Amino acid sequence: MAQPSALYRFHLDLSDVDQGLYKTLDLRLAKHPSESDAYLMTRLIAYALNEREFLEFAPEGLGDPDAPAISAKTPGGEILLWIEIGNPSARKLHKAAKAAKQVKVYTYKDPDVLLKEIRENKVFHAETIEIYSIDPRFLETIAGRLERKNTWGIILHEGTLNVSMGNLAEVTDLVKHQA
Repeated sequence: MAQPSALYRFHLDLSDVDQGLYKTLDLRLAKHPSESDAYLMTRLIAYALNEREFLEFAPEGLGDPDAPAISAKTPGGEILLWIEIGNPSARKLHKAAKAAKQVKVYTYKDPDVLLKEIRENKVFHAETIEIYSIDPRFLETIAGRLERKNTWGIILHEGTLNVSMGNLAEVTDLVKHQA
């Protein structure tokens, strides 16, 4: 029998000082049994830092390997933003760059592997793809504080990411890479 997905609720106070965005988000994330904590935490952070109208997690979750992990589509179907988590294939990024106005990748893996694959393959508009890496130790630490109901604060200021959970806070750099 397959394990069911675990459902987590997040009440986030988001302060993206770099973008001038201050919001409160109430999210529910289902963690697929095959999904790692690092993937889940990266997915949560990527969603929060890109909060905008029409933003949604992939309807099929991890079940559709061709769909973006997170996207923003207009009601007419135009893809405004395509977000991938981890180290997606060059083929998938090529498809994303052709289909969406903006493509971003948030990785908790070695970004050099991803950058090398992009450079070795002919990824459409590779230079416009925004790639961010998050320290996996940071993700592991915040995942260790994960509960079914979470009230967290997320602050991004000058590339520094601060996640507060009650009276504890963890800080890391959100590093941007150029393909």
